[in-house]
Amino acid sequence: MEKLRAALAECEKALEITRQESDERQDSLLRAYAELDNERKKALREIDKMQKFAIDRLLIALLPIKDSLELGLQTAGDTLNPQSLSQGMQLTLDKLSTVFADFGIETIDPQGEQFNPQYHEAVDMEPMSDVPPNTVCHVQQKGYVLNGRVVRAARVTVSTVPQTEQH
Repeated sequence: MEKLRAALAECEKALEITRQESDERQDSLLRAYAELDNERKKALREIDKMQKFAIDRLLIALLPIKDSLELGLQTAGDTLNPQSLSQGMQLTLDKLSTVFADFGIETIDPQGEQFNPQYHEAVDMEPMSDVPPNTVCHVQQKGYVLNGRVVRAARVTVSTVPQTEQH
């Protein structure tokens, strides 16, 4: 009987050690879950912050262009010289084009190119004998690509084969 009691005491001791280890592992697992949840929440806060302020570099680059446009409007009333007004507008447009290039924005201006539905939106068709069919013969609105993705397709008129008059 003494051996059984000793064996039972040993089993109870082993069971208690196993319970302590189990509690420690459970506690460790709960801490890991909590840490993972905190990291997830932190990442979501960072993503939200990035989304809110992702365009601040672009905005900073565009502000001088807005300033130029406002200054141009102020001086336009003071001058009757259309050439200086045109030059000012061209300088402002050049600044904007530079900002676009710096931020990976490309212009789609497909005049004379083969129609491509990935980059062009056909808004009209025009029968033309001097231009091959499916050629962009007029760009109504330029398109734009941002880092390889079309943001706005160019709106174009596409040439078609003229219909011959039948007698």
